[in-house]
Amino acid sequence: MKTKLVIVESPSKSKTIEQYLGEEYIVLSSKGHIRDLAISGVGGLGLDIENDFAPKYEIIKEKKKVVKELKDALDGVLEIYLATDPDREGEAISWHLKEVLKINDRPYKRVIFNEITKEAVIKAFDDPRDIDLDLVSSQETRRILDRIIGFKLSKLLQNKIKSKSAGRVQSATLKIIVDKEKEIEAFVEDEFWKVKAEFPGFTAELAKFNNKIIVLKNEQETDELLGTLNKGFLVSSVETKNRNKEAKLPFTTSSLQQEASMKLNFSSRKTMLIAQKLYEGIDLGTETEGLITYMRTDSTRISNTFVEPAIKYLDNLYGIAYVGKPKVVKKKANVQDAHEAVRPTNVANTPSKVKKYLSKDEYNLYTFIFERTMASIMKPAIIATKTIELTNNKSLFKASAQDLIFDGYLKIYSKYEKIDLSELPDLAEKSTIEAAEVQKTQHFTKPPARFSEARLIKEMEDLGIGRPSTYSQTITTLKTRKYVSVVEKKFTPTEQGTLTTEKLDEFFGQIISVDYTARMEKVLDEISLGKENQFEIISKFYKSFIPMVDNANKNMEKVQAKFTGEDCPKCGSPMVFRTSRYGTFEACSNFPTCKYIKTQEFEKPVVVSTGVKCTKCGKGEIVERLAKSGRNKGKTFYACNNFPSCKNMLFGKPTGGQCPKCGSLLIDDNKGGVICQETKKCGYKEGDKL
Repeated sequence: MKTKLVIVESPSKSKTIEQYLGEEYIVLSSKGHIRDLAISGVGGLGLDIENDFAPKYEIIKEKKKVVKELKDALDGVLEIYLATDPDREGEAISWHLKEVLKINDRPYKRVIFNEITKEAVIKAFDDPRDIDLDLVSSQETRRILDRIIGFKLSKLLQNKIKSKSAGRVQSATLKIIVDKEKEIEAFVEDEFWKVKAEFPGFTAELAKFNNKIIVLKNEQETDELLGTLNKGFLVSSVETKNRNKEAKLPFTTSSLQQEASMKLNFSSRKTMLIAQKLYEGIDLGTETEGLITYMRTDSTRISNTFVEPAIKYLDNLYGIAYVGKPKVVKKKANVQDAHEAVRPTNVANTPSKVKKYLSKDEYNLYTFIFERTMASIMKPAIIATKTIELTNNKSLFKASAQDLIFDGYLKIYSKYEKIDLSELPDLAEKSTIEAAEVQKTQHFTKPPARFSEARLIKEMEDLGIGRPSTYSQTITTLKTRKYVSVVEKKFTPTEQGTLTTEKLDEFFGQIISVDYTARMEKVLDEISLGKENQFEIISKFYKSFIPMVDNANKNMEKVQAKFTGEDCPKCGSPMVFRTSRYGTFEACSNFPTCKYIKTQEFEKPVVVSTGVKCTKCGKGEIVERLAKSGRNKGKTFYACNNFPSCKNMLFGKPTGGQCPKCGSLLIDDNKGGVICQETKKCGYKEGDKL
């Protein structure tokens, strides 16, 4: 008989855990949060403002069925285990479950584990604890602050400037992108010149003049310096130094998102979705097992229980010369070290061993995590850097090259981290060498680079904006709200995004700022440790924030719709441009009295005929078309104009001839040759012997 109920967040997680526990356990899922702040009360905030901002919760509509199933499952249960994720959000979900299911009158325990393996789960159930109400309070404070800011600012901006939403972290992140764009726009390029001397087998670059680092600002200065050079260069110094190149630390949530973006071309959202699946459990044939530890962490620490078998693995694979030890780093401020870095749960689950159970993306991410963790406990690589200094009158030229002496951790990590290797000739000090050529080249300073997703996440982390677990959602929101566009994988603010930031700067600069958002994260950390009072923080914020909202409602100028230059054919009022989730459209300015919307008229594409009769149906002719979707979108192809009756399609221009082998059309192969359109079936190429 099942007398013990375990509640987790995820259905896939519940299936994994149920395998590890005895027959008396039943494992069910809450499928995430089961309730949220109501939208009643003052301003729809779901808060009792007059009663210490007491929150009013209601069950999420889509979760009512889940709640009923969980309540029904309580019948006959003697013990309840709340095993949601090991973070503030998970702690809050456990607390909500306890409150909604009214399980105060029967034994219940909070169970946490950092990895979903049989050993870790059993150990967690042997050592349960109570719900940490300080963690719950921290999460609740965040949710309340975000609700106040989100509801008040979103309504204001929708009314005044037609922006869709605002938020404490979202708007601070948008400001970073907008400020960077303004920095780029204000950038004024400076001219500078470089001088290089070409020698047999290597190039040396001007480094100093008259023992000082010199910046050549124009061609005249450059020519004057060139005029001081003699034909021969004195080899003044030849030096070789070995240096250690240490492996990077194991992944945190943030570094995993950044590195997966740069090395695997994954978005942060994709990375977290795949990592979630690897954490919750993969069917390995004999059992389902979590392959990585919890993927939301600030820590780079890895436990001895993992390090010891990892060292044996590395020793067996590469030899003791490659085995190092984990790096110990000083804990940074605002870092939560409750659980370990993102690492494999079991050294025995090598990428090659589990590959057949994973999709391509799952395999790539798991391999990255596995090899990053292993590399972090390996010896550093040793790199020899050779530097040659050459003097010519008052000028000093330098040439450098590096060679790999010992690959160390790169033995396993070289596909993710490349070392530029090069050679310099053996030259004797005090010898003289002549340059084959001395070149001058003009350059200009470049404006600051826009943020890629990886660099934006790094910036958010450095500035203390949000938490690593929220980076992905924040970036996704900015995209869906059309506050930013992504051009060549770089973020550019849209006109609406810039306007939103400017208005928030003008009226809410004290609240919607990088500094304030970072300070609030520290305050939330203090609440989680029981060092700050939730009510005092919310009350202080509310009393300073609401006057700002009132002032903005009164003084923020309302953006007027842009006129199209035409009048409404129904009522004669001016037509204006409006926007919706589907894009820009033209409508009557007298809405809602007049609801006229101009329908878009699309020009039909001109059909370009090839003059070649279709050999499949014998009725139509082959015409030129453009692919509208799929991986070939925008590319030209050729098809029968008798579509959909005839679905003959060619991805090469028909020549007008017929295949002597099968009778199908001959097409241009775009390489100067002619082939049969039935490439796979027939395979004929012009010139083949029949």
